[in-house]
Amino acid sequence: MFDKMAETPAAWLSGQGEEALVVLSTRIRLARNVAGCRYPTTADTDTRKRIISYFDSVVTRTSSLSEGQYCKATDIDNLDRDFLVERHLISPVFLNGDLSKAVLIGRNEQLSIMVNEEDHLRIQALSSGLDPQGAFDLAMKYEGEIGRHLEYDYDRDFGFLTACPTNAGTGMRASVLIHLPGLVLTRDIDKVISRITRSGLIVRGFYGEGSDVLGNLFQVSNQNTLGLSEADIISRITKVTREIIEEEAKARNRLDDEAADMIEDKIWRAYGILKHARVLTSEEVMNLLSAVRLGHAMKIIDFLDVALINEILLLSQPAHLQKYYKTEMDQSRRDFVRAQMVRQKLRKVGP
Repeated sequence: MFDKMAETPAAWLSGQGEEALVVLSTRIRLARNVAGCRYPTTADTDTRKRIISYFDSVVTRTSSLSEGQYCKATDIDNLDRDFLVERHLISPVFLNGDLSKAVLIGRNEQLSIMVNEEDHLRIQALSSGLDPQGAFDLAMKYEGEIGRHLEYDYDRDFGFLTACPTNAGTGMRASVLIHLPGLVLTRDIDKVISRITRSGLIVRGFYGEGSDVLGNLFQVSNQNTLGLSEADIISRITKVTREIIEEEAKARNRLDDEAADMIEDKIWRAYGILKHARVLTSEEVMNLLSAVRLGHAMKIIDFLDVALINEILLLSQPAHLQKYYKTEMDQSRRDFVRAQMVRQKLRKVGP
């Protein structure tokens, strides 16, 4: 399952869209629950199965949903689960434990819907670059189509009701995946993160809540949904992201002014290792690609494009590598094959 997806770069990593040199992607996620049914965290198995059957019916009656790939958790093995997490189409904890769950993936992967995660429905839209309004419009399109068949749990005073109180109200989380090597290298990142937190947003790792920062990639999202409109959240995430981009630009200019030779050496060393290494871990690739991505943005390495960098980033992840080569591998084998894959991808470009 999902073998064809592994052969095609994810649309949200196309390298297109506004500020795509710094912002890899934008995500809008809507939490919705079916009125009259206990939420998945406290529901019994029969209730969770009933939610699945409700969504089955919605999919069959909605042409735009039926065009996607709809899978039950019982049909997704561990490798496929890890693949979907790496693809940012499901949360890391979604397919752990109870299997009364399902996921729908839109035809171009800009949409995914998790059924029976923390809430009955988690409707997620992904866009390349900084595009919260575009991702929101897409998510709301499908939220509206589903809402024609299912009644959402909604309170006149509190808005949409959710399993976690912090998601109530709009039920909306907006986030950006942003590359900040300049702030890391100038050691200003903690100061910027502190400022982001004071503005009502939160900073997480590459895979969201509970994950580590890899390759200088940070996920910035809103903390609160209650008392804010969707427009408020979009405006805030856009404003703060632009401020972060400005701070990152200042940090890169500072590096160029104060340590140009060292930065250029770091970038070319990273490219050289990627181009010639025989063994690479996924974490090594992400960190080396961070330097190469910086080199591309600073016009030091001008023969690579962001789409190729993003493709290598995704294919270097453990599950992607195994799906791409259609064989399961232990870690040592993956590290060897990963280096081979990176060399092949870079062979056709540059020196």
